[in-house]
Amino acid sequence: MRVHAITGGGGLKLHVTDQGPEDAPALLLIHGWAQHSVAWTAQAPLAERFRVVALDLRGHGSSDAPQEIDAYTDTTLWGDDIHAVITELDLQKTVLVGWSYGARVIASYIATHGQDAIAGVVPVGGVIAIGDAREPWMMGASSPALNKDLYTSDQARLLAATAQFVDQCTYAPLSRETYGTLVGANMLVSPLVRRALFAGTLDCRPVWQSFTKPALVVHGACDSIVLPIVGQTAAETLPNSSLSLWDKTGHAPFAEDPARFNAELAAFAAKAHEEAA
Repeated sequence: MRVHAITGGGGLKLHVTDQGPEDAPALLLIHGWAQHSVAWTAQAPLAERFRVVALDLRGHGSSDAPQEIDAYTDTTLWGDDIHAVITELDLQKTVLVGWSYGARVIASYIATHGQDAIAGVVPVGGVIAIGDAREPWMMGASSPALNKDLYTSDQARLLAATAQFVDQCTYAPLSRETYGTLVGANMLVSPLVRRALFAGTLDCRPVWQSFTKPALVVHGACDSIVLPIVGQTAAETLPNSSLSLWDKTGHAPFAEDPARFNAELAAFAAKAHEEAA
């Protein structure tokens, strides 16, 4: 695995991992709210066919984590982060894959830099709006926006709330190893950054409406964090999209059934790259 320190928006350093042949079609994996690139561990087999790149978003993991709210509310900064990774690693017509909050990051990139450099997008349990643009019907009962203990500085309460949140991400329990990894990744993110991620406002729908490249929307039918209707709305909004709605699956399809997810992503990406060539 190759590891890079890439300068993103505003000069912030981003931690990026990179595996698979450098001349293979690229996938850029973008994790969700208060998570880490290790969330994509089960997607490592895709590196046999693709160049698989994953970053720790600003404020997460091993990337820089400024403790000012403004560092997380500017759509341009998020877009510049993704642009920097694509440019620095010379990713040709990459497919952007965004879990949950990661869909907001993809929309920020397209809004800021356009769609010419990418082959397609894959929102996975993806949000379609944050901040003032978010509407009540978009949030499930387990949404992190509704649990104040996810933003406390009291470590005991924070750990308990985080463990509960990760448990609510899936329909069936994850393995102890995967569950522990996701809880640990979440705990690395400071309460200020957790709050700041929801402080900005972005409606992804106008961005999706103007996006003409292929899109695959993957969503769990039992997602209690970002409700299935959000995935259905995204698929209806994206002009060139298909919806893969999974029965008995929660908010993390890529972790709940990695083999199925990897197969669907590989098939979509191969076709998207072929169309972009």
